[in-house]
Amino acid sequence: MAAKRLPSTGSVAETPKGALHRPTGIHHNFEVAGMVDSTSGLVDRAIFTDEGLYQQELRRVFAPSWLFLGHVDQLKKTGDFFTTFMGEDPIIVSKGKDGEIRAFLNSCRHRGARVCRADYGTTKNFTCTYHGWTYDLEGKLSNVPNVAGYDENFDTADWGLVEVAQIDNYKGLIFATWNPSAPELPDALGGAKYYMDAFLDKDPEGTVVVGGIMKWELDGNWKLAAEQFATDWYHVNMSHASALMVLSPTGKGPKSEIANTPGRQFHDEQGGHGAGFPTHPKSRFDAQKVHEHYDYGFLRERLGDATVEGPMTTGHGTIFPNFSYLPINGSIRIWHPKGPNKMEVWAWTILDKSMSPEVREAQRLYNLRTFGPSGIFESDDGENWSEVQSISNGFVTNSVALNLQMGIGSEREDGVYPGTTSELYSDAAGRNFYRKWAQLMDTPAWHEEPNE
Repeated sequence: MAAKRLPSTGSVAETPKGALHRPTGIHHNFEVAGMVDSTSGLVDRAIFTDEGLYQQELRRVFAPSWLFLGHVDQLKKTGDFFTTFMGEDPIIVSKGKDGEIRAFLNSCRHRGARVCRADYGTTKNFTCTYHGWTYDLEGKLSNVPNVAGYDENFDTADWGLVEVAQIDNYKGLIFATWNPSAPELPDALGGAKYYMDAFLDKDPEGTVVVGGIMKWELDGNWKLAAEQFATDWYHVNMSHASALMVLSPTGKGPKSEIANTPGRQFHDEQGGHGAGFPTHPKSRFDAQKVHEHYDYGFLRERLGDATVEGPMTTGHGTIFPNFSYLPINGSIRIWHPKGPNKMEVWAWTILDKSMSPEVREAQRLYNLRTFGPSGIFESDDGENWSEVQSISNGFVTNSVALNLQMGIGSEREDGVYPGTTSELYSDAAGRNFYRKWAQLMDTPAWHEEPNE
């Protein structure tokens, strides 16, 4: 799927027909520079709880950024569609008659109801159940009941669904942005592409989705989850101690050299992305059948020794702002914001196309047991985020800064892994995540007037 910019149907890029001028100052913008000190590693806890900051996030972090929508395997034939969110905006992603994948705001241009209420399916058009306005797979308004009731100036061509400004995919993962001037997707991903390839590019045939989408709700701010997946190996031995015991052959947990594994942590200074990974060869927590499936000699030739020994182990990563992944078992997820105190987690399992049905099933079940909604690792993480959020609204609690100082000064180009890296046990990618967040929060987005 080629990148698309400035679509011809109604879009925020070109100002849809009938758009009204929103008065300057209707939104109050907060300066957050003093709330995130990425140099000293201190973060103001209010960034997780304040409703005004959350509304500003929707305008200045989510609206301008490339956001994950889904996998191309979810759209196999003409008319296939699924629904999702970009920030809190409801989205339809569909495959048109021309084979193009498009994304639209899931809101009728008449009175604003959703035109599609299903999670996924196959259709020829989208019809609003309120008054019957109907849109085709390209987002064009194709039918208006009692159209004779409108005057001669009414033109259905002016009232199509609002389309995203840009849409593209990276090795099967579909992203979109409302920002017409955003860098193209490969440029936005920057140095993170190398680390993503550790799970997206193992198979020359690409990847497929297995097992559908798992969805659950958590009490907690979306940034807590996104930051952890970018930076936090530090919690593993403490938070997941019982899970590690269950998975170890002895039942006593991993050996010391594995539990205290060496490793590296990457962060992309421009994009805000982060990834971490151990470099011990036995740090590969996956189903035995899957481990036996891989030809590590082939993977070394395809991806290089450093990738197989590093990012292809039991690592973690976040593509800013809210897409995260676990490369070894193909678990990908998005942290949908639902206000400052709540998020929805949507998780997929993506696997190599060449895997046999038996290997696919082994990995699917492994993911359910570890990182499904009630997985032994996932439950630990959700409990931590909810615990942090549950007390963060207290007056004194909310005024005490959080410490992200681990690894300050360890950032460097190590000559082995691309980009800026630090030690595995480090907050470097977390500091970078919040630095990028603060930069966007204090920068007027493309949709804001200069004097706003």
